[in-house]
Amino acid sequence: MTLPTPVLPPSGRFIQCIRESSQALVQAEAVKISDTNIERLLLSPAFTETYHRICATPPGLALPLNFPSPLSELNLLSILGLLNTASGYHVPLHQETGRGAWDSMCALVFGLYLSSATDGEGDLMSARGMQDLGEAKLAELLGVSLHTERPHDTIQGLTVGQIGGPGWELVQILKTLLNETGKILVNGGYPNLGSFVAEALKEGEKVVREKGDPTAAAEVVLEQLVRAIPGFRDMATINDQPIYCFKKALCLINDIATRFGAKENRKDPSPFPVPQTSHLPVFADDVIPSILVHIGIIDLSSPPTLANIFPDAGTDETTLSALFATAPPPSVRLTAKPKPSSILPDEGPVLTPTQSYVLRAAAIEACDRIVARAHTMSDLADPEQIRGGGGDSRPSWLKNISVPVLDRCLKTIAKDRADYRALPRFVLRNTPFF
Repeated sequence: MTLPTPVLPPSGRFIQCIRESSQALVQAEAVKISDTNIERLLLSPAFTETYHRICATPPGLALPLNFPSPLSELNLLSILGLLNTASGYHVPLHQETGRGAWDSMCALVFGLYLSSATDGEGDLMSARGMQDLGEAKLAELLGVSLHTERPHDTIQGLTVGQIGGPGWELVQILKTLLNETGKILVNGGYPNLGSFVAEALKEGEKVVREKGDPTAAAEVVLEQLVRAIPGFRDMATINDQPIYCFKKALCLINDIATRFGAKENRKDPSPFPVPQTSHLPVFADDVIPSILVHIGIIDLSSPPTLANIFPDAGTDETTLSALFATAPPPSVRLTAKPKPSSILPDEGPVLTPTQSYVLRAAAIEACDRIVARAHTMSDLADPEQIRGGGGDSRPSWLKNISVPVLDRCLKTIAKDRADYRALPRFVLRNTPFF
């Protein structure tokens, strides 16, 4: 089912409309957000230990490739941002390639980059190369099949192949994203996607200087990405109400700031203007909403269309206590090398586009509330108690939390902890947006 597409937000209000449309949809669908579990999360060992661990790690987004120029690196990062999707094919990709969605997209983009240098096929990372990419090359680099096998209708023991299956579906999504974007870039006179993004970054810097507002750059880049490229137009209309998420575009802007801003922090001048990103909303995909349901922050008990998606999730006190606690030590069984079939993730509930947008809107609203509550709790902290070791339960470091940092924390917990990896995440197929 394809949802109606709303008009784009007014110029200069893209970020604001993400938050406003999410809040309105959450209210309209009667999704509840638990303030009690928000505070419980912020004070939990699961969160605090992860937060301090990632804060101790130097920022940066390392790419294991050599680039002839900063623009070449920005181009690869931009294409990776465009293709930051496939979450609905996480399990099929694991079954066929042994990699999840993100690792598969990295392998694909790295393969495109290396093929451009060695295969004599031309520059597959250029605008024209993207425009002309075919499904066979994409399937080869992904390592997926474009066919499924089924028993022959009349001959017992014989199987026949036919076009289709999850690998074919995913390749069609990626081919459309690349071909469509490549065509737009060619028609616009851009040699590659990185050149378009670099121009948007410079325009953002210009607006920052004019307005004196350091947050304006991200707004400008977001708007230019979404207006120009359909693959970034992550939005829909639900019951005559618009919802804007723009997950991939937000994530790309943050990745650019992480990659090139890290160089800036090391006194190594950035080759591109680096947008400020601490004010961005969460990059709502399948992981964040699902985790917030499992830890009881998003409450789906009221909406009739959502109540049975994750039955009993976030309600069992024993489970919640374990999830908020320090990560359990690995058992003997988990430290042994598992068989490939035993490490396949479980597939969660398959949702409709409407259900997924409601859940993602709830995650955007919930993460804003989490950060707001963190700042309030920090303001209530007693500095004398903290200095004197009095054990104030509201630590002052909470004031440093932003939504992108929260996003990184939650996704790190979801990836690093076996008990969180075992939690089912919702599935939406045939979407190019996450």
